[in-house]
Amino acid sequence: MKKQLSFVLTLVFLLTFSVFGYTDNSKEVVELKEKGSINWSRGVVQAKGIGVPPPKMSRNSNARTVALTDAKLNAFCIILEIIKELRINGTTAVGDYAIQDPAIMSKIENMVKNAKVVKKEYLTDGTVKIEMEVNLRGGFAQLILPKDIKPLDSITLVTKNKTSSPVFTGLVVDAKGLGVRPVMVPRILDENNQEVYGSAFVSREYAVQQGMSGYARNLKEILNNQRVADHPLVVKGLKTSGPGRSEIVISNADASKLRSTSESLYFMKKCRVIIVVD
Repeated sequence: MKKQLSFVLTLVFLLTFSVFGYTDNSKEVVELKEKGSINWSRGVVQAKGIGVPPPKMSRNSNARTVALTDAKLNAFCIILEIIKELRINGTTAVGDYAIQDPAIMSKIENMVKNAKVVKKEYLTDGTVKIEMEVNLRGGFAQLILPKDIKPLDSITLVTKNKTSSPVFTGLVVDAKGLGVRPVMVPRILDENNQEVYGSAFVSREYAVQQGMSGYARNLKEILNNQRVADHPLVVKGLKTSGPGRSEIVISNADASKLRSTSESLYFMKKCRVIIVVD
């Protein structure tokens, strides 16, 4: 009976883990995959590769080189599969996008081939273990971000007098408890389903270099984050919207605060936004 209970509890744990797929022991938002992960906080896809030298080459001086090459190829294939599942928005993944434009997948493959090796381990039996990662920002983002995200014209800030309320320097969306799924192109909506933040509000160069938003797990720790400091507007997410659970609804009152000042347009243009998730 005890063994059966233990098995059931273990099964429940594994099922729960696979449904949510996020680590619960890290300050960073890391989405776990079968053989790798997406670190949404750092903006990288990571995977581990293993290479084993052929038996006949176990004592050959080239054995380690062969094993390392195989390990890299192993990690390359895993990263590529994870990237195909990477969510651009709530309804579209990179793999879907690539079907429409096959040339994109070819360019992505070339980028993955140049993945950075962040860890390398040589075992006594000749096996090589490596960890590799690909940056989702920069060239990769330039490739897969929707073309309608364009450079925006400069925004003129209206200088406030000394008695005015402090100028907001960024936006923090507290979406804890909503089951939000991170995406490359997030949207913030008001209660009337009108967009408050999305691709139309950002300038492409900033979205490419740092992502449309940061993702974090601890609200207190990110209030002084350089991305939104020194005086971010903090709003509470009420619920998610859309099929992918990536669009976040905030109150009309908070939406009004964002729309009422030129400063908001300025920091949103520069993607000074962080979303706090579970």
